[in-house]
Amino acid sequence: MLAALFSSSRFFSSSSYLRRSSIPSFHRSSIRSMADSAFKKIQIQREDTTFDAYVVGKDDAPGIVVIQEWWGVDFEIKNHAIKISKLDTGFKALIPDLYRGKVGLDTAEAQHLMDGLDWQGAVKDIRASVNWLKANGSKKVGVTGMCMGGALAIASSVLVPEVDAVVGFYGTPSSELADPAQAKAPVQAHFGELDNFVGFSDVTAAKNLEEKLKASGVAHEVHIYEGNGHAFLNRSPEGVSRRKSMGLSDEDEAAVELAWSRFTSWMKRYLV
Repeated sequence: MLAALFSSSRFFSSSSYLRRSSIPSFHRSSIRSMADSAFKKIQIQREDTTFDAYVVGKDDAPGIVVIQEWWGVDFEIKNHAIKISKLDTGFKALIPDLYRGKVGLDTAEAQHLMDGLDWQGAVKDIRASVNWLKANGSKKVGVTGMCMGGALAIASSVLVPEVDAVVGFYGTPSSELADPAQAKAPVQAHFGELDNFVGFSDVTAAKNLEEKLKASGVAHEVHIYEGNGHAFLNRSPEGVSRRKSMGLSDEDEAAVELAWSRFTSWMKRYLV
């Protein structure tokens, strides 16, 4: 069922990323937003537009731009940003709102929002976010993201020269967006062995990414987690419920902890 969501030749186009499918929408009433009081809401200027972003962590800590999944800036990406801000010595996490205030509460809405995303504009948002962090207390800045955000994070290693390190989770950019063989920042990437999103985050996509990163010459690591599927990092009660509604029922807390440990080591190595 999950494999039917993706077409290997149509990632990150303006017309299609995920197909409408038999995956059930999950109840809006099951969503519990993370209290926004943890975040400082800011506006960032790029070219002739501005966008909202959400910041958490110490002002002078190394910065990490955290890129949303296809849902938007929802409870799960906020959970991840808060966790990142508290890891080890701590980081300053910033979530740019790529959807300009819109959030998908079911798969149809998320599909519609992602179909309408300006991918080149999203990369510009990421670059502006990196530069905002560097102008506001962070000497070095990394980028991370999950699913759609993971692909954009890896694209930033190619397209955003100010990035100091990247960690991407279960996502690879299309060749039209960015070629990882041209990466300029160190990249760590994480994938689930059972991920069926063919050409985007399955094992073959992970291994193809690894070959391209080898060609780039940058420091890199590609990790594949046995017995885990897509979005395995999402472990909040709401996130688990949503994964199950999408046919993703694996639960492996050890893999989650290992992934976060590797994330922390990588970002400390290049940002601290």
